[in-house]
Amino acid sequence: MLSDIMVSLTPSIYPQVTLPNTTPMASASLDYSFLLLTHLVCADRQIHREESKLLHELADQTQVGQQTIQEMEKILAQEKTLFPVENIAQQIPPEQQQEAMQQLLALAYVDGLFSPLERQMIAQVAQIWHWDATEVEQMVTQAQTLQANRKKDRDSHTEKLSLSAILLMGAESILSRTLIAKLATFAPETLGRRIVQLQRQILLAGPDYEEAVQRNSIIAGENYRFTETALTDTESTLIGLNQTLKLTLENLQKTIHQQPTNPTTTTQELINQFNQTQQTLAAEIGEELNIVRESLWAKQRALHHFSLAVMGKTKVGKSTLHAIIIGEGWEAIGSGGQRTTRFNRVYDWKNIRIIDTPGIGAPGGRTEEEILESVIEESDLICYVVTNDSIQETEFQFLQQLKAKAKPLIILLNLKYNLRDPRRLDYFLKNPDKLFTLEGSSGIGGHIARIRRYAQNHYANDYFDIIPVMLLAAQMASEPEHQANQDKLLKASRIQDFLDSIRESLVKHGAIRRSQTLLGSTVGTIERPYHWMSQKRQSYQQLSATLTRQRETLQAQIKTAGKDHLEFLQYQIGSIFQDVFNSLPDFAESNWNFSQESLKQNWDYKLQALQIDDRLQYAYQTTVQNFNRDVEIALSELGTDLQLMAHSGGHDFQFFPNPADLYSDNAAQIGGSFLRLSQTPVTHFSPPVNKTVMMGAVVLNSILGIFTTREQKRHFAVQRLSKLLAPQIRASQRQIEEQVANNFREYYRHAAGSIMRYIEGLIQEFELISQQFNQPQQQLSQTINLLNLAYSKRIVDWCQSHYEPLTEAGINKTVTQVKREFAKQIDIQTKFQVRYHLDSQEINRILQEDVLMHRLQ
Repeated sequence: MLSDIMVSLTPSIYPQVTLPNTTPMASASLDYSFLLLTHLVCADRQIHREESKLLHELADQTQVGQQTIQEMEKILAQEKTLFPVENIAQQIPPEQQQEAMQQLLALAYVDGLFSPLERQMIAQVAQIWHWDATEVEQMVTQAQTLQANRKKDRDSHTEKLSLSAILLMGAESILSRTLIAKLATFAPETLGRRIVQLQRQILLAGPDYEEAVQRNSIIAGENYRFTETALTDTESTLIGLNQTLKLTLENLQKTIHQQPTNPTTTTQELINQFNQTQQTLAAEIGEELNIVRESLWAKQRALHHFSLAVMGKTKVGKSTLHAIIIGEGWEAIGSGGQRTTRFNRVYDWKNIRIIDTPGIGAPGGRTEEEILESVIEESDLICYVVTNDSIQETEFQFLQQLKAKAKPLIILLNLKYNLRDPRRLDYFLKNPDKLFTLEGSSGIGGHIARIRRYAQNHYANDYFDIIPVMLLAAQMASEPEHQANQDKLLKASRIQDFLDSIRESLVKHGAIRRSQTLLGSTVGTIERPYHWMSQKRQSYQQLSATLTRQRETLQAQIKTAGKDHLEFLQYQIGSIFQDVFNSLPDFAESNWNFSQESLKQNWDYKLQALQIDDRLQYAYQTTVQNFNRDVEIALSELGTDLQLMAHSGGHDFQFFPNPADLYSDNAAQIGGSFLRLSQTPVTHFSPPVNKTVMMGAVVLNSILGIFTTREQKRHFAVQRLSKLLAPQIRASQRQIEEQVANNFREYYRHAAGSIMRYIEGLIQEFELISQQFNQPQQQLSQTINLLNLAYSKRIVDWCQSHYEPLTEAGINKTVTQVKREFAKQIDIQTKFQVRYHLDSQEINRILQEDVLMHRLQ
């Protein structure tokens, strides 16, 4: 339903283009409705030749203007300065939006396949126009109802009106009226009856060919029912997994919040970790979903035709090959801007759908991997074009992906020879076979040997054909100035060998190729999220087991670090107080002949000079910092092991934050307690000095009176004052040491407890997450098994030159069990002895897998 599509619209599925500064400003001379149609042609990221011709004919007949044509070419070429969909839609006034939507829907439905990407774009436009989600749906429903009613009325002259035409009924603009006329020739039933006329009938389509086309179409339709079910089930499984993981982590958050023993900061750090995990997994699931959806869309595009994808670097002759097959090149359409498009270009020939990919290595173009990914899911056969003047091993590295998808390959070796030189042309026509028989490393034999050697390094076998041709000779055969040598050039080009190989592939292997594309290779698509789930499940199990195993060791390390730093802190406190004791003789010497005020004031000055308060505070803070550092080191060592383990499982996040962040809620309280204690040297020493010493001043002075000399008095007073102060200083030292010990023990025990609770939370998270992958993985396993059974049924029938409809009942009576290592080997256990007409090596070559078939004993 369109409403569902609009809700699920995401930029990752339909590319959003940022309007750069160089984009032309909106202009009244632009036909924005026409430009929206152009975007719809490109919505599925492919440009079909017939669609492109339709656009150019519409532009010509409606006289849209040169500026609109220029913008159309930018969209077709996907230039950076194109007008994005959202900018164009915003320029269409409300009174024109209804008709513009009718035009979009008419074009979307004309080929009989309203693709999901076309739906995405139309939903995007509806959102921009602030339409209700049901409005577009109602337009389509009304048209379908009207079409059904008119088909029942046999007397109606509109009985054969297509859905596209009905959608445009009542539209008055020139563009709409012209579109109705053009779509009549573009309808699927018309295209199905049309036979493409070549300049020369290179490939004659006999009854075997037509029969094979019809048979392949039936087989593809039966295969697709299994494929669609498998991919939509996989999509549902991934969506369900994402929802389950999100709910699991949300419930875990609630549980953590309800635990009173968890400090605020520890709880928050755990929640941050849960959120990070959920976001990471959601992003990865989203990536897997996109791949599954792309595969489904590719299978939809591949459903009705045997598909051949043509790949190759720039300037290897792909455009020439296209011109030979069709009779004209892409540059013959419009201004030729499409030659540089990043999209694949599609055309139909002899019931074969040919996908012409952008040249590899073009400036601003896509890489080999990107191009291959764009066609591999919908191609029955890959044709890779190389030339004799640039054969390098790097050209064949991408074949690893072909082999990984069990995708069959043809290599077209285009021999480049300058036939435009009249002398070279005469020389070639006298002995055209000479260039195809040259020996040595520089001859065709050397080229083929190198191709096989390089390809085999990456393709794992030599199960592919290498077909040498001279595309220039075939192209020149169609040129008026070479009509006299037309037959010679055409025969000498050996293009017939290539076209025959395609015909042979369709007639002999089309049925099994269609099964490979729609059944066999789809297994690889579903195995990707299956292996991803397996990897994640194992990874989270390993993380949980490692944390469980290491937590006691970590707890012991934290405890030891706390005791060691406390012992050193007490030593520092002792050193600080020793300085106080060491200062007593000098203080007594300077203050033996004291008064109450001067003694108190001078003692305060002495303590300030010794910086007792600052030194005690610094010692405590340094101890805390050193303890935190040791904890951080211990956590870092464990975190490094976990990160290495997680990286192998596809994770990329930090397991432990700053250690102090886990227990910082108690750190300020403990620190504040010590700041108050650190004032005790002043508050504890000074009053006793004033009270005790001054109360005994009279007695002391009377005692001093018995001494006859000043020196005797001074000596006695110094000793007496030191004895009075020393016990008080020792008492203060013991009190501070005791309080500091209690505080720091509380600090590191709190730290250890917080970290252990954090680790317990991680263990609980990892265990719960790993459990959530079990059921989805089993569901994907069942889906993969069903596809493998269906594919095996097709293989068994093909090997016996037998056909019957693909049903679950038919599968069950033929195949018992399948064990498959995708793209390498498929072991089929059958319920009867299979007698096949091909030898095993030929079967392996065609299927690109080692096939084993044996009867259940």
